[in-house]
Amino acid sequence: MKRKRYEMEKKKKTEIQTAIEELSVFIVTKPADKTEATHIPLRPILSFCSLIIQVLDKIGPTMAVLRQDIDQNIQRLEKFCETDSCVYSNLAEILKKEKEEGTSKMVASCSRALFWLTRTMDFTAGLLRLLSKEMSSKMEELVEECYMTTLKPHHGWIASAAFKVCLKLVPDNKTFMEAIGARDESYDNLREDIDTLSSLLTPILKEIYFVLEQYGLSRLRSM
Repeated sequence: MKRKRYEMEKKKKTEIQTAIEELSVFIVTKPADKTEATHIPLRPILSFCSLIIQVLDKIGPTMAVLRQDIDQNIQRLEKFCETDSCVYSNLAEILKKEKEEGTSKMVASCSRALFWLTRTMDFTAGLLRLLSKEMSSKMEELVEECYMTTLKPHHGWIASAAFKVCLKLVPDNKTFMEAIGARDESYDNLREDIDTLSSLLTPILKEIYFVLEQYGLSRLRSM
């Protein structure tokens, strides 16, 4: 019975492996007519962010604030998409509509929600890359290093102060490794999965940042 349970656990996909499957079929379509919006599918982005939430849930209540922020942004975009799923399944169409309405930089806009989800994905990808190279380093150090390059430039003093508090609640290496699916002490399989995910996510983030830049949303800041 124990062996059977072990085999089932072995076959069960981790969040990283699930993300790899979903992002491996992610396609960005650039129209021949430059007046039309680039097509970047929204659903895979929201699915990936939901997987980040699942990892945070495994880590525990210390990540509750970050989890809530990601979840609220996902829900905001899902709700907007449901108003016309054929059109707004393309995230660029959401940015286009809000820019035309003059609402894109409002606090509760979908454009702002997408901006922060993209930054969260960038932070996650950067953290995993650092972890892959320096698995013996303390998680707190890796998180801070990644934060300085991905989130800090867009945080005001309130958000920066909140991060300093959260930094003290970062789990130890073992807890985090288990949360993202480590199954052996050498972490060889985990490292391979991280590198694969990174290779898929990097060009996707590049495309999203390009579209955010087009709509004047690349330099938003929090309080």
